[in-house]
Amino acid sequence: MALTASPLLAAQHLAFGYQGRALGPPVNFSVEQGEILSLLGPNGSGKTTLFRTLLGVLAPVAGHVTVAGRPLSQWSRIELAKQIGYVPQTHTGLAGFTVLDVVLMGRTARMSRFAGPSPQDRQLAQQMLERMGAAHLAARRFSEISGGQRQLALIARALAQEVSLLVMDEPTASLDFGNQLKTLDAISLLREQGVSILISTHQPEHALEISDRIGLLKNGQLIALGPARSTATAASLASLYEVEPARVAACLGSIASV
Repeated sequence: MALTASPLLAAQHLAFGYQGRALGPPVNFSVEQGEILSLLGPNGSGKTTLFRTLLGVLAPVAGHVTVAGRPLSQWSRIELAKQIGYVPQTHTGLAGFTVLDVVLMGRTARMSRFAGPSPQDRQLAQQMLERMGAAHLAARRFSEISGGQRQLALIARALAQEVSLLVMDEPTASLDFGNQLKTLDAISLLREQGVSILISTHQPEHALEISDRIGLLKNGQLIALGPARSTATAASLASLYEVEPARVAACLGSIASV
């Protein structure tokens, strides 16, 4: 896929919310090629609403979104699916499918109309499951595996799209500790391979481990954005989550000492 000098994704004076009412003032930021940008914020801060606006599911209240320099409105859904993959927090509408079937859905944008998955598509889907440590789940029903296993399958599905950018809404939220670490490793590997990632998380330690930049979102307002270590400090996180700085510093210190 040819690279472009424009940011892969950019929000320009973007106000987001519901029914024409913005959650906060307009935001400006971009996701550059080969970087990981993480958004931290308390429950209800607007992270999912912002993501849905960036993906075109919700209309902006004001401003606009560009993808590779083109307004989002000028992209067809098929074209957009070749550029951006989305990993939601949960997905419960796939009861009749196997895990491999779900991952193969990521190949839809790469198929011609009415075509079924090719042997190459199936091989790639299997490879993405292997990358997530979930190859053993391929023949299982998606509805019969655990929430954490479903999340691994959804990440594999997004990877199967062969996109330039992944948007991930709390991808480790329902995973056990081991699968959290596997997912962080997979995200870091994707960056090394040139894939950009926009991620939301409630775990600052995860963001600090993998991110190039971190944004802090509170009450629909992007209150800080910059290099990971200088942005997600004990003081800034204490203000963001309205807790004592000493508690944050102790938690971050204990994580760093492990």
